[in-house]
Amino acid sequence: MMRTLLRKRALMVVVWTGLLATAAAEEVDWTALNPGFAGATFVNDAGACEECHDDAMLTYQHTEHGRAFAYGPKGELQKRNCEACHGPRNKHAEADDPDDSLALTPAQTSQVCLQCHQDGARLNWQGSLHAATDVQCVSCHRVMEPQRVNGLLNQSTELATCSECHADVQSQMLKASHHPVREGKMSCSSCHDPHGSVGRSLLQKSTVNETCFDCHQEKRGPFLWEHPVAREDCATCHTPHGSNNADLLNAKGAFLCMQCHSYGGHINLPRYNRVSNPYGQGCVNCHSTQHGSNHPSGAKFTR
Repeated sequence: MMRTLLRKRALMVVVWTGLLATAAAEEVDWTALNPGFAGATFVNDAGACEECHDDAMLTYQHTEHGRAFAYGPKGELQKRNCEACHGPRNKHAEADDPDDSLALTPAQTSQVCLQCHQDGARLNWQGSLHAATDVQCVSCHRVMEPQRVNGLLNQSTELATCSECHADVQSQMLKASHHPVREGKMSCSSCHDPHGSVGRSLLQKSTVNETCFDCHQEKRGPFLWEHPVAREDCATCHTPHGSNNADLLNAKGAFLCMQCHSYGGHINLPRYNRVSNPYGQGCVNCHSTQHGSNHPSGAKFTR
């Protein structure tokens, strides 16, 4: 029975992989993309392009795409070489004075890229936050020139590429407490998927907590005594991109806790206590297991 189940699962993987491959190799309707392509046919000869675009071809052959073509195309679409991305160009090649009427907009360029790249990592691109705000493939990636970083990014690092738009996040990364993105130990894509996600803010997982638990597994639980706010959303207490408070906290020590626990009669309030608020860790001097506790006497997160 187990072998049968494994065979069925393997078959599902093969079928799903085949569907992805089929979707990834589906050619765009060039005429629908740009009416200027109406009646045009494919030349299927990169040499014809090189006669005029030798400078571009010289740099292109050293790119990841160019090297892939040099080792031989993997499918019918790739056999068209330049025209796989630029569309049927017989009219362009035969014209005495070619114009730019077939130039593609950034949105159209993204549709061209999705011919090959609409696979597992980019299945959620359509309708994603970036796509909805007119961010396109060429906003972050450069295809025609060799790049020294993975992903053909426009800048030397992923952080620098993202910071072209997200300057506010870059400034938060400069604060005293921050994730080690500037140090190169993680990157923006460690938490976010720029090509689309089922979660908010392009998170890798469906929720903030699930994304955080990829690294902070000790905070996952389950716990005998749960702190509801920690279970619901880590961002209630922490700011992920950077803070001038310790441990990426939204506010300093006890004053963060007092945003919810502001009832009277407890020594955490400043008029009752002159020590734990301004010094040390405030509330967590006593309530040290604030993410949750499995101790029988840990109902107040003190153990």
